[in-house]
Amino acid sequence: MSGSFSRSQITRKPGVTATSGGVVAAQHVIAAETGAEILAAGGDAVDAAVAVSFAIGVLEPWMSGPLGGGAMMLWRADEARPYALHYGMRASAALDPAHYALAGTGKASDLFPWEAVVEDRNVIGGSSVAVPGTVAGLAEAHGRFGRMPWAELLGPAIGHAREGLHVDWYAALIIATSARDLARDADAAALFLDDGQWPKGSGWTALADQRLDQSRHAASLERLAQAGPQDLYTGDLARAIVADVTDKGGFLTEADLAEYRAEWQSPLEIPFRDARLWAVPELTAGPTLAHAMAEWQEGYDAAEAAAPASHVARAAGLRRANAHRLATMGDHDSAKAPGCTTHFSIVDRHGNMVAMTQTLLSIFGSRTVSPSTGMLLNNGIMWFDPEPGKPNSLAPGKRCLMNVCPVIGEARDRRFALGASGGRKIMPAVAQIAAHLIEGRMSMQDAIEAPRLDASEADRVVIDARLRGPVGDALSAVFPIAMAERLPFPFAFACPAGVMRDGNVNSGTTETFSPWGDGVAEPRAAST
Repeated sequence: MSGSFSRSQITRKPGVTATSGGVVAAQHVIAAETGAEILAAGGDAVDAAVAVSFAIGVLEPWMSGPLGGGAMMLWRADEARPYALHYGMRASAALDPAHYALAGTGKASDLFPWEAVVEDRNVIGGSSVAVPGTVAGLAEAHGRFGRMPWAELLGPAIGHAREGLHVDWYAALIIATSARDLARDADAAALFLDDGQWPKGSGWTALADQRLDQSRHAASLERLAQAGPQDLYTGDLARAIVADVTDKGGFLTEADLAEYRAEWQSPLEIPFRDARLWAVPELTAGPTLAHAMAEWQEGYDAAEAAAPASHVARAAGLRRANAHRLATMGDHDSAKAPGCTTHFSIVDRHGNMVAMTQTLLSIFGSRTVSPSTGMLLNNGIMWFDPEPGKPNSLAPGKRCLMNVCPVIGEARDRRFALGASGGRKIMPAVAQIAAHLIEGRMSMQDAIEAPRLDASEADRVVIDARLRGPVGDALSAVFPIAMAERLPFPFAFACPAGVMRDGNVNSGTTETFSPWGDGVAEPRAAST
């Protein structure tokens, strides 16, 4: 699978270390800088998370935004305890399963194993929209642990939206990959496309400075800053969103929004070697992570973690854990479909941490824009199996099963916050990076840059091309395999972001090949 790409190119992303302040690692460097500035102003890790969440929803709108959902793990240093917060999407209580009649044409066009639905009604358009939870989750965390005023935390995102998204080569490439679907919605086409065909601004020259008009998004954030987060659930924003979704054929109601609540949950504790992880339980990848790492603990010795046989044991454990998930929880095969998720990790100067994952589900979500708010709408209904009688079958008011996997880890004198984007590729990446941090005592940079494998596809194991040789041979003797290069696009593996606290020193970085992602230290706190 290497094709025409260079065999000799070396790319590194050293991340950052802070000896007297906090660190933010995010999939967009400007969002990471936004969070670092909040930390420098005296904000808590949770304050920084609120600012980063809204900023990255502007800067990387096809991956997440206020009209999506997700989950977060938090660590509170003064209590020395983790917290888990679930703010996933759910189906409207008014949803009519009969609307999603099977097309009888085989598997769905978005490359997951459900049967295709007539007109892809569960994948694209207003009828694919689920009840959003991201803003409720942020409000819940901020209300409990935040120090800075809510409105102040939305200020940077409002500024970025007024300026408009810079359409550089990477943004142009992302938009171009979904242009056909975006053209089906007049509001999405007006925001992202030129004449329904090409990314606005194109951005193919190195010094291009074309920008999207995100003024409506800015106005919505201004309203959310002034009126507070509940406005999206019971106020003017709520009414506008419901009207827009209804006009686009969806089932979302004002009652759905008014009744939505983010949920504090008991963290799932996962012992591994001489360390432990905490993950969000229930309808996330947390239980599958616990299953996989239990398999590893029995399947190979920590001292032999680099051996070919240990890689085989990892792949086998991941496959068994995923098979159990599919049989008992339900899922969709987003390993092959474009993922629409972002993750960021934060540690502040006091050692408080946030690992937060938020998503619209597919890239560009439902490929529709709410014209009143200027925001992309999620397609959370795609998470459900349209056939009745299955573990994850579509039903009114039902919570969506997510692949998100934010974790907090503790390994002797070190603690870390970690997560990734990439659908079903998320959990294997988080598990392997966490294992590197625990078994090999690697730095966050080395753990993220280490070669990985992905066993989330049913028919093969995908391995980093750097594992050619004894490891690749051992894997190919047991599984069908595919070699893949680590490239900026498309990602054959998940896109992680992590921070670590070793004693009083904080560090953090993101996936090396993410063009926009980076670790950023609190200003005046960086040592490298």
